[in-house]
This record gives sequence, C-alpha cells and structure tokens, in this order.
Amino acid sequence: MISHSVPPARRARLGGGARAALIVGALSAASIVAAMALQNTATAASTLGASAAERGGRYYGTAVPANKLSDGAYTTILNREFNQVTPENEMKIDATEPNQNQFTYGPADQIVSYARSRGMRVKGHTLAWHSQQPGWMQQMSGSALRSAMLNHVRQVATHFRGQVFAWDVVNEAFEENGSRRNSNLQQTGNDWIEAAFREARTADPNAKLCYNDYNIDNWNYAKTQAVFNMVRDFKNRGVPIDCVGLQSHFTGGSNYPSSYRTTLQQFASLNVDVQITELDIRNAPVDAYRNVTNDCLAVSRCTGITVWGVRDSDSWRSSENPLLFTGSGAKKPAYDAVLAALNNGVIPTATAPTSSPPGGGGCTASISAGTVFGDRYNTNVAVSGSNNWTVVIALPSPQRLQSNWNATVTADGSGLVLTARPNGNGNNFGFTTYFNGNTGGRPTIRSCTAG
Repeated sequence: MISHSVPPARRARLGGGARAALIVGALSAASIVAAMALQNTATAASTLGASAAERGGRYYGTAVPANKLSDGAYTTILNREFNQVTPENEMKIDATEPNQNQFTYGPADQIVSYARSRGMRVKGHTLAWHSQQPGWMQQMSGSALRSAMLNHVRQVATHFRGQVFAWDVVNEAFEENGSRRNSNLQQTGNDWIEAAFREARTADPNAKLCYNDYNIDNWNYAKTQAVFNMVRDFKNRGVPIDCVGLQSHFTGGSNYPSSYRTTLQQFASLNVDVQITELDIRNAPVDAYRNVTNDCLAVSRCTGITVWGVRDSDSWRSSENPLLFTGSGAKKPAYDAVLAALNNGVIPTATAPTSSPPGGGGCTASISAGTVFGDRYNTNVAVSGSNNWTVVIALPSPQRLQSNWNATVTADGSGLVLTARPNGNGNNFGFTTYFNGNTGGRPTIRSCTAG
C-alpha cells in the first residue's frame, strides 16, 4: 500500500498534473537487429523531447507557469529539452473563470501561443476539479453547480479547441480507499464525471479526453483499482474517454512501485492511452527515473512523460530537489539516465518511400512510410526547393493525427487535413497517426507551397 505524504493544502494548490516495425520486404532477423543497432547509434538524440519523438512519436514535456516565460535561463532549457507543455495553474478553474461567466484566458493563451509557435504540444489541465475552485463555485451546490461546471467545461474547451492535443477533463476524483471523493461536484450526482467527459467531447471533439489522478501508480492499490474499474465501465458504456494520466508524484511515502509497468499495461489494455503527467521524484534518484522511462517505452500506448517543472527551484516541492535540473540549470545524473534510457529504446525503422508528388508550388514534399504499431503508424516527410514552405497533407478517414516532430503541424476542423510549416528544425519532419479502424489508408501530399 502507498500513501500520499504531501501536505494536503500544498497538494491541492499545485498538484494535478513497439511493437517491432512491419518491414516492407523480406529481411532476416539478424539483418533487422543489425539495422536497428546501427540506427540507434547513428541517430541518438541529445535532448529529451527529440529522443522521445523518435520512439513512436512520444513526447517528453514539462509543466510551465506563464511567469517563467520571461526568464531566459528557464526558457533556454525549456526550448532545448521539451516537446510538450502543460500549463501549471493557468487553465484551472479559478484562473479561467474567477467570476461566474467571466472568463479570462490571458496567461493560458500566452503559454499556448509560446508552445505552439515552437512546435510543442499542449496538454489542457484541468476542466473539472474539486480544488482551486473560485469562491463563487465553492458556494454552489446541486443542479446549479452541475450546470455551472458543465458550462465551464464547455466554454474553456471551446476556447482552446484545436490548440491542445488532450484534456485532463476530470482531476483527482477518488479517495485513497477507492471511494469517490465527497466533493461538492460529487454531491451533484455520481454521474458528474461522465457528464463532464460528454460535455468535453462535444466542445472539443478532436482532443484526447483524460482522467488524471495521483497515487494510481501501484497496481495493487485500492485507488488504482477504482479508477481502472471506472475507465472500464466508461469504455463498455461508450462514455468518451481516451486516456488516463498517472501523476506519479513520488515522495518518501509514495515511492516508485515495482508494479508500475503492470499498471501502465493494464490501463492500456482498456484501449486508452496512458500518460505520465506530473512526474517528480524526491531527490531525483537515478534508478527510479530510469525505471519510469523504461516502463513507458515498454507500453506502446504510453504516449509521453511530463515532469512537473524544469529546475528544482521551479518545483512545488523544491525542498525535495525532485527534478532533472538543479536550480542553476545543470543536468543531474537522473537527466543522463532518462536520456540514455530514451536513446536505448528501439528507434522505429522506416519502410520504403511511398510517394513523391510533383512540385508546382515552389517546393516538393516527399512522403515515406515509417513504423507501423498496433494502433498507429509513423509518416516521414522531406521538403526540398525551399526553406520557407507550407505542406498540406490529407489523412484517410477516420484516421487522426496523434503527434508530430520537427515542424508545426495543425489539423483542420475535420481532423483529416494537416497543414505543416517549418519550426526551425530543418526540412525533414514527421507525424504519428491513429488508424481508428482504417489500417489500409495512408496520408497523401496535397500541395507544397514556398513562401
């Protein structure tokens, strides 16, 4: 059994956050192993985000407060190392709706704009939570509170629609013994979580919808089992849920458990993604950080890891020195362990090129197939003829974009047309696409336009 040892007031304020490639052609097992070993050596990445992206389009991200974006030492590390961000507090209820029906998005918009302009993915955090409610919401109950909660979900998710890849729709709704937390939201009816997810799907239909919680890392823990049973029930009844976030705040009383990989695998078996959403580990032990990374890499539906802060001095648990960088920005041994674990993971092996459409817009985009996984696959694109380009790509329905690297890639309202632009990482980029039942179709280039 594990227990959450972080002081409740502080916890409430800031917490709550390969399958082998299918190769075209007949290659011997020995040839495949040799090719992968050579590729790993040749392309070992030097930063966390770049290495994670090479492992099936995963991300390695961090929590970001808006007031740190003017800190040059901070942003140097952020821009270099991470390819995903989660606003630390700026999207929570008290920040986005301080007065009922008065919505304020300035700091959150700042983070989203900063991240997207640099090709980083953004995780929305969080739409419905018992904590960090503004005073007006704390004073409400019953049907009035239910209506206000759903309106908040609808308004905030609509505002950021198309800008975030996933939402923590509901945060921390269970007690340690596996019962529902007796919050004011729970008192509006046991279906409040389901109602929030349905509202979020309507408001932002292309975003992944996640349930997020702490102390659901140990597979044998009552709270973990309760969340698992809820997700299974939702999937069986068609309630829209796409992912589960394990916060993984490991302290002296809540350490990395030996069953962690099992937990990731069990949630993934429910046909949802799993994400490590708020990782920080007391004193940043090398083995624990390495184990968490290897466990995620071992589960194909573990799509990424987010640490809850950049430097120890940025952490809500700064006295415990739980992050990958010291307060002065130096890389810690745990950083080296994580990067080595990522780089030692198998890099997907690309198949032969599938199409090189003609130019005509001042540039040419050549598309080639990458690794095929059980539920998703990679696509690589190379642009020639210009360093300032816009590439438009069509996806076969009902496939959807999951992630991308080395370019800024956005999907239109249908989710089937992608627009890619350079983000300073050269003219070769790629993206990962979910099959969603269509395993035969592949993306095609519609156009490449220079300027």
